Amino acid sequence: MTKQDFTTTIAVDQTPTNPTTREIAARFNELAQQEKWFEIQDEFFADNVKSIDPPDSPYMGYAEGKSPVRKKGEDFVKTIEAFHGAHTSEPIVSGNHFAVARAMDITVQGHGRIQMNEIMLYEVKDGQIISEQFFY
Repeated sequence: MTKQDFTTTIAVDQTPTNPTTREIAARFNELAQQEKWFEIQDEFFADNVKSIDPPDSPYMGYAEGKSPVRKKGEDFVKTIEAFHGAHTSEPIVSGNHFAVARAMDITVQGHGRIQMNEIMLYEVKDGQIISEQFFY
């Protein structure tokens, strides 16, 4: 091995890598347990992230792009009149996806008190969350 080959190898080996899906899921879990949902968005959402709710959802819809997805979340939070409790499961990771179960007990404007149970599915690409999809 020449000095040039060795230097190139060292430089390549020191290049930072994107976090894995498992690493993102672990950090996601840390923040979710603290109800820090906007911090999750700031830390991991790609600029072109998609947020997908069921087509017949009375609460939310579809948004694409980091700012519209943030607004979607903020708009939902504004409708919550009372927060009675919530729980988010540990992530289950498979390939470039991870899923969590979430249960919320909230009072929502126009809907009253609801208990929402959902599966939240996330897709990761190049160290960022590129989509979130909710099943409830």
